Amino acid sequence: MKTDFFNDQLENNAILISPNQGERYEIGNNSFTFKLTSEHSNDQLGVYEIALAPMSIGAKLHYHRYMDETFIVKKGILTFETFENTLQAEAGSVAYAPRFSPHGFRNDTEEEVILLLIFNPSSKREGFFRGLHEILNDTPIDAEKYLKLYNKYDSYPVDCSDMIPTRE
Repeated sequence: MKTDFFNDQLENNAILISPNQGERYEIGNNSFTFKLTSEHSNDQLGVYEIALAPMSIGAKLHYHRYMDETFIVKKGILTFETFENTLQAEAGSVAYAPRFSPHGFRNDTEEEVILLLIFNPSSKREGFFRGLHEILNDTPIDAEKYLKLYNKYDSYPVDCSDMIPTRE
């Protein structure tokens, strides 16, 4: 059998995710919705819509070894923290945290913040969010279990004594 090196083999794999489509989870007054999952993208890309309630924390300062994370602010003002700076990202802003770049994010306002969170590669990130839903809805929050979940899904807190996304 002769291999054809000159013509592309086309596939019918394009998809459309509608605004109200996707698996949704709630943690307190915050929510996340799976838009484009690891299953859709063969683990190459994950897109998740996050809604942060007023004065809530998405994640404290952490980094990833094997994936990049991009934040696209759709509504509100997101506080985006890096190793050395705290920045205010308004609607339309894009923040990018490549591998080994400490970052965190939160809502420091009295208005809801909506953002798209994109992981490349996605590395089955849905498992992380499902685990987060379970751990952060328990009282009290088990820090050891939280750290184990974080590390399993390529997330490493900069300060393990201050990693749980709650305000004191």
